[in-house]
Amino acid sequence: MTLERRSLVNMVSDDLLGRIIAGEFPPDALLPNEPELVARHGVSRMTVREAVKTLEAQNVVRIERGRGTFVNPINRWNSMEAVVRATSRGEKDADSSSIQLIELRRMFETGAAELAATRISPDEIGLLRGQLAWMRAAHRANDVERFVEADLAFHNVILHASGNVYLAVLFEPLSRVMGERRIQTSRIPEIQAHAIQAHANIVEALESRIPANARRAMDGHMTQTLVDLKHYVLRV
Repeated sequence: MTLERRSLVNMVSDDLLGRIIAGEFPPDALLPNEPELVARHGVSRMTVREAVKTLEAQNVVRIERGRGTFVNPINRWNSMEAVVRATSRGEKDADSSSIQLIELRRMFETGAAELAATRISPDEIGLLRGQLAWMRAAHRANDVERFVEADLAFHNVILHASGNVYLAVLFEPLSRVMGERRIQTSRIPEIQAHAIQAHANIVEALESRIPANARRAMDGHMTQTLVDLKHYVLRV
């Protein structure tokens, strides 16, 4: 497939995904047929078919022979990018996805911390302490963006220190949405203060080289993050 055609395929699939996410085509809705999509985008039938196949590969849609192409519910999608895009579209969805994101982080990051306890290098401990210092400085200066940048970098060090190459790869698609959410929640000074203490506990636990301590410290951080989200942001 040529670069130009690939670009057209991406354009059509991206537009369809956007319309699905916007609610124009809810779960189990029938997508427009090929002639309609060809007319809308001014592309060939082949390009439309490839675009639909792209969404089918992500399980965003299903093709039923003789009936057409139908939208799948989001819990059947297998594309992280599509799910992140869909769950970021509205305030209600953002609230729900923020909680689910913390649940996901708890599952992965507690395990990453446990692995990192026996694998982390002195240099990586130094990087963690450096990011923690940046967080403290940003907190004093009320610099939210700088605080979030240091926070994300702190966790990224642990993911890599775990020695498991899949962890960092799995979290890469989440980096954008995590940054956006933390910009919102980290505007609250109390949340920043709680995060700083939790990160200090994690560094201490990793320095102990005891996996159970590291897992417990990260789990405590996730618990506090969820409590703060519900109390200060969601007001529930």
